Amino acid sequence: MKLHIHTPLIESPEISKITGKKVYLKLENTQPSGSFKIRGIGLLCQRAVEEGKTQFISSSGGNAGYAAAYAGKMLGIKTTVFVPTTTPQETIAKIEQLNAEVNISGNVWDETDKFARKFAEQINGLYISPFDHSVIWEGHATIVDEIAEEIEKPDAIILSVGGGGLLCGVVEGLHRNNWQDVPVIAVETYGSASFHEAQKAGKLVTLDKIDTIAKSLGAKTVSTQTLEWNKKHEIKSILVSDEQTVDACINFANHHRFLVEPACGASLAIAYDQHEVLKNAKTIVIIVCGGIGVDLAKLKNN
Repeated sequence: MKLHIHTPLIESPEISKITGKKVYLKLENTQPSGSFKIRGIGLLCQRAVEEGKTQFISSSGGNAGYAAAYAGKMLGIKTTVFVPTTTPQETIAKIEQLNAEVNISGNVWDETDKFARKFAEQINGLYISPFDHSVIWEGHATIVDEIAEEIEKPDAIILSVGGGGLLCGVVEGLHRNNWQDVPVIAVETYGSASFHEAQKAGKLVTLDKIDTIAKSLGAKTVSTQTLEWNKKHEIKSILVSDEQTVDACINFANHHRFLVEPACGASLAIAYDQHEVLKNAKTIVIIVCGGIGVDLAKLKNN
């Protein structure tokens, strides 16, 4: 049994017209957990159960925590999700609705993660990183497997980058489908540019703070594997503003009747704003990563 679904891949008439290119949307927002996260986290959880783990511990105040809670509910495994104090109450409520226990610890995710790791060690449970595990990347790579079943090789894939889990998975998927020459356009906001800074420096860089509406991109440091793939694959790092991400979310809702997080809007903004990085591409796939941390009021107020 898979915990994720095979998501639709559709052509967007509106975005194709705006860009003058053929633009496909991989609708990961339609996953039962609301985002792509269930692909990798679901696979990790299933394998852990096979190995005898009886508890899941996640450190995430957002989509990864929700995916872990969903996996726990579907597999009948007790799940504890550690979240920082900044986590909105509505997000906590959504996680609790899936029968997971929420532990509020630490003011930022980096602190929360330390509490989660320690607790997992104490009870010999499965620690679930939001983005940094080879099985998680393996699961996320199935996005490309599905794309390859439906269309010919695109000229570029656009995705958003937080800690790098989606990026690592997509690049892994490109290589195992013999699409290793397809460039990835990796998008962050100016206030969450940990991959952009790492790419410039040629080494991991830890940001002083996260300052963006796109909270799901808020990893101060990307995974080591993200930089390793950067050495082997063409990855173009692009930054967008918070205003661009919100505008893209609103345009996307009007065009496709889907509400997605600003973290997802960052990728869509590249197409809506006709960024020059797309000038030589004729066919593009945008990973619509989704996200549970959004509602109309939040978009209207920013």
